[in-house]
Amino acid sequence: MRIARWLLLAASLSSSLSVVAADDLMASAQARFKPVPQSPPSLPGNPASPAKVELGKMLYFDPRLSASHAISCNSCHNVGLGGVDAEETSIGHHWQRGGRNAPTVLNSVFNTAQFWDGRAKDLEAQAGGPMVNPIEMASPKEHVGEQLAAIPGYVTAFKAAFPGMADPVSLANAQKAIAVFEATLITPNAPFDRYLKGDSAALTNPQKEGLRVFMSKGCVACHNGINVGGGMYAAFGAVEKPGADLLPPSDKGRFAVTKTATDEYVFKVPTLRNITLTAPYFHTGRSWDLRQAVAVMGTSQLGTELTSQEIDNVVAFLGSLTGEQPKLQYPMLPPGVAATPRPQL
Repeated sequence: MRIARWLLLAASLSSSLSVVAADDLMASAQARFKPVPQSPPSLPGNPASPAKVELGKMLYFDPRLSASHAISCNSCHNVGLGGVDAEETSIGHHWQRGGRNAPTVLNSVFNTAQFWDGRAKDLEAQAGGPMVNPIEMASPKEHVGEQLAAIPGYVTAFKAAFPGMADPVSLANAQKAIAVFEATLITPNAPFDRYLKGDSAALTNPQKEGLRVFMSKGCVACHNGINVGGGMYAAFGAVEKPGADLLPPSDKGRFAVTKTATDEYVFKVPTLRNITLTAPYFHTGRSWDLRQAVAVMGTSQLGTELTSQEIDNVVAFLGSLTGEQPKLQYPMLPPGVAATPRPQL
């Protein structure tokens, strides 16, 4: 009888300790991460309105912003593909290849800066880069406004989005509109978000073990906050440099922006939100296997060779970062007229 009582007490104590351990894990996670909010944040100096968001959506999907009229923002940041293009590096004007893997547009509003090297301070600045980049969309800067002004439907849409302006059709306003639309492309209600809000059952046991490994091994030092990344810069190969296929010597990262020696091979830490949807990985796009990417990060950033089980658990945890994907109705784009500039092939 005493043995039975002792076993019952031991089972009860073990259960209590498990609850405490689980509570500790959740509290630790809540101190380091934040759930994706239900509503998009406001952009400083660029207030949103339904008309501006709708204009931004049209522009985002309109290939006429490119010189060839064949490439849109969505070509490289495909909303239906997790906000990326499933290419190692993106295909641009005249089949040119970009130098780096296209980061996801989803939840990009929560990043500290845009592009791998952080050369754009926000979404508005980022939106203008690809349009005028000769390798990407290849539209001369002055041509974007001329193109849009020669489409009557856009003139009407710009006036609605920027009321009170005498001449609202411009590249600058196109960037503002695209930015407020991109800010709506957030993915709340991932299992991890529900866990952070107190629902312990939102994560499976392997996912919880992966979260524990993620935090205890030090991944959380760089991958934290709302976006589980995107909030800082870090050297790739901080402990051990990966091979030249993942870290080519010719791409020195943020150094190209700052010209500071300590920024050589430094890149913006990418978000891990929706990571299972956004292969291939790293700025080179040379890793198509998430398990491999996790293992590389262990050795190159932490100096740790993760066990196969630890890698499996971390990958399981990363799967909990996939949130509700944006549900969009494809916009009807305003037609051109006889005076609208033609494609430059």
